Amino acid sequence: MLELALHILDIVENSVRAGATLVRILIRENRAKDLFLMRITDNGSGMTPEELQRALDPFYTTKKVRRVGLGLPMLSDATERTGGRMTLQSKPGTGTVVTAEFGLSHIDRQPMGDIASSLIAIIVGNPGSDFIYRHEVDGRTYLLDTREIKKALEDVPLNHPEVTGFLREHITEGLSDIGAAA
Repeated sequence: MLELALHILDIVENSVRAGATLVRILIRENRAKDLFLMRITDNGSGMTPEELQRALDPFYTTKKVRRVGLGLPMLSDATERTGGRMTLQSKPGTGTVVTAEFGLSHIDRQPMGDIASSLIAIIVGNPGSDFIYRHEVDGRTYLLDTREIKKALEDVPLNHPEVTGFLREHITEGLSDIGAAA
């Protein structure tokens, strides 16, 4: 994966597969500390200590389709290349937290990529779950909460073409307004 947006998509898909009904995605950019933080928290089934230990092994996966699980090992490697680190916390019945810290200005930090498309794919592809995306840049904040959007739309589904168009515009403008990194 060459973009952080694709790492986010991969982790959130794992969260939903683990039964998460609420996934929180936090991006925090702090130029003064040269920090790019990415945290994904879910209320899914969580992992046992044994599963947690094996989660960074590229040859371990719970998926039945393919026999390797490269997502988390690749994210961990990407953080380390920038002088950062990745942590993984999980408890059965509680959920999982994936935190990745990168050097914000480091030449090897992967670009964010097309986060709007990734978020739309997450939202439209998982109508039974809710998502909170919070992006902070030096104290300025963009927030997207599907629970609020669903409430405002009443019976209009989030996968309606006009809604997805609105979401794309809302995300793009919101991130531009706060000066989010590319």
